[in-house]
Amino acid sequence: MNLEREWANLTPRDAIALQRNTATAVITEDQLPVVRTVAGVDVGFENKHTARAAVVVLDAATLEPVDHALARLPVSFPYVPGLLSFRECPVVLRALSSLSVTPDLLLCDGQGIAHPRRLGVASHLGVLTGLPSIGVAKSRLVGTHDPVPDRRGAWVPLRDGDEVIGAVLRTRQGVKPLFISPGHRLSLATALEWVMACVTRYRLPETTRWADGLASDRGQRWLDRLK
Repeated sequence: MNLEREWANLTPRDAIALQRNTATAVITEDQLPVVRTVAGVDVGFENKHTARAAVVVLDAATLEPVDHALARLPVSFPYVPGLLSFRECPVVLRALSSLSVTPDLLLCDGQGIAHPRRLGVASHLGVLTGLPSIGVAKSRLVGTHDPVPDRRGAWVPLRDGDEVIGAVLRTRQGVKPLFISPGHRLSLATALEWVMACVTRYRLPETTRWADGLASDRGQRWLDRLK
């Protein structure tokens, strides 16, 4: 799948139309395999011209890394809020294709269906790859919610009108909550279970911590830990 070529001439209007069409393929019911490996996915930008994707595969039981891949590509789509997957998916697919271990579940740094057109990067990647995916976002893109109780594992629904599009989850007492939403092939309840299963003593799940570390300017320090 060469998205760089397929999306080379997309305009924002074209991308919105494609999002709406692709969103019809998103599944928000549990269709997971036995999950033995989980992967964190994140994209950083080395400069305004170059995107760097990191995918780190962890053993689901121990949360120890078993595989990882980095990829770099020129950025061909402009920054438009709500259309970030068109900047990020091509380079993530390049990284995924370099893995030796295909993950059973993706935890993506970004939104799943908690998106105006129900197709954040986690949902878009899920449909493109066929893999179950979860959106694990640090901030809200759309929706409203009640205050989240200050205890580990507490959550409240994230709603867009009458529709529940995700959850606002407190992974640790005394820290800001995360915005969790199904990406593809799993329910909100299962998404929350897997995020908490990947959380240790930090705010972010280990999947996100590893992928964020490798995709960022701190990448070399995290790479050194994999040696």
